[in-house]
Amino acid sequence: MTNPDSTVLNQTETVLRTDNVSIFYGDFKAVRDVSMDIPKNRVTAFIGPSGCGKSTILRCFNRLNDLIPIFKLEGRIFYHDQSLYESNVDAVEVRRRIGMVFQKPNPFPKSIYDNIAYGVRINGLAKSKADIEEIVERSLRQAALWDEVKDKMHQSGFALSGGQQQRLCIARTVAINPDVVLMDEPCASLDPISTLKVEELIHELKENYTIVIVTHNMQQASRVSDMTAFFNAKAIEGGKRFGYLVEYDNTEDIFQNPQEEATQQYVSGRFG
Repeated sequence: MTNPDSTVLNQTETVLRTDNVSIFYGDFKAVRDVSMDIPKNRVTAFIGPSGCGKSTILRCFNRLNDLIPIFKLEGRIFYHDQSLYESNVDAVEVRRRIGMVFQKPNPFPKSIYDNIAYGVRINGLAKSKADIEEIVERSLRQAALWDEVKDKMHQSGFALSGGQQQRLCIARTVAINPDVVLMDEPCASLDPISTLKVEELIHELKENYTIVIVTHNMQQASRVSDMTAFFNAKAIEGGKRFGYLVEYDNTEDIFQNPQEEATQQYVSGRFG
């Protein structure tokens, strides 16, 4: 595995860090020995073929894998200087600070307004109705959705198009003021126009948030990210495969001057 040139990382602080992380499902080691630093206010993309551990690592950052009974993690993951898997760390608070946008838009069965206001209320982030309304509008503006929905705030979130629903979910995520936004293939179910809007939004959001995105679309990774991590999978006995990090570097270097042959083959379309 090669690590990134220090130039980009030295320009900003590290927000997330994995230290020799391996992930088990039962006795099977599904992901092996991943070490990487995620820089603040940058977009970091995870690319690689199916089954290489991209989404599994992503979900470790906000402890969503804890919900899988046979999941086990070895190594350490740090958020700033806090080890995320210590026994005294509240996983719910981790998920408030490190939000997640999923592959398929998943609005709550509520109005557009209440999709945003719900998290604000339960986290006690507003003292009055006026405060809530201000946060709702600001979040929808951040998600480039306000002008499209401001006159139908009490309609169901399900009444929106797929691309609008995904931006609503992004607005819902940023409304509770996270530090990091994780995105697991956020454009996989969207049409090209909606995909472009989400990509433009990602560029804007990194001014305020650290973003980590999993994508199968290499063109998307090259367009939206500052850093790119290429993961691969290796077959072992019994037909199983484990994932591992091959190379992590500035996006431009990953796509134009990778250090590993496997990376070159993947980004040039020769496999995957």
